[in-house]
Amino acid sequence: MTGYTPLPVPSAALRELRAADDAGQPLQPYTACEDGVPLACVGSPLRCCLRGIEPGERVALVSYAPLRRWAAQTGARPGAYDETGPVFIHADPCAGPSVPAGTFPFGRPGALRTLRRYDARGHIVGGRLFEIPEDADAGFERALDEAFAFPEVALVHVRAVEYGCFQFEVRRP
Repeated sequence: MTGYTPLPVPSAALRELRAADDAGQPLQPYTACEDGVPLACVGSPLRCCLRGIEPGERVALVSYAPLRRWAAQTGARPGAYDETGPVFIHADPCAGPSVPAGTFPFGRPGALRTLRRYDARGHIVGGRLFEIPEDADAGFERALDEAFAFPEVALVHVRAVEYGCFQFEVRRP
């Protein structure tokens, strides 16, 4: 199977996160690489537009619960599998992703990812460690083919291994 689409944080969720994040904290924007905050600088992943941060951009680090938000839309009940973690977003609305079809964001060869598989209930039904190969897009395609080969898999979350940060979501095509 092919044709997977990496999904950013949905625009409705972004509007809410810019008021208060999923941990109830207000937005605290800053200018990347200029406000003396070393957390975000060139290349840190923006989950609103699926690209790296550029110097001078107004950004914020917010708590985001992607499975909880998906469950609210679908009626799933993830229970203990619900989790909240940090993601970078633009502090103000942006144009959204411009990821060309057939490509995957944040695909630095050698980086480690975990692909967590979830069923329609929102329960984890497997996962795998994934080292991004030189041909990142083909590697992601193969790993997602493997994940969606299990008919119970409804969606996959791609996360960075080092910090556990949510990178993007892929739903069953």
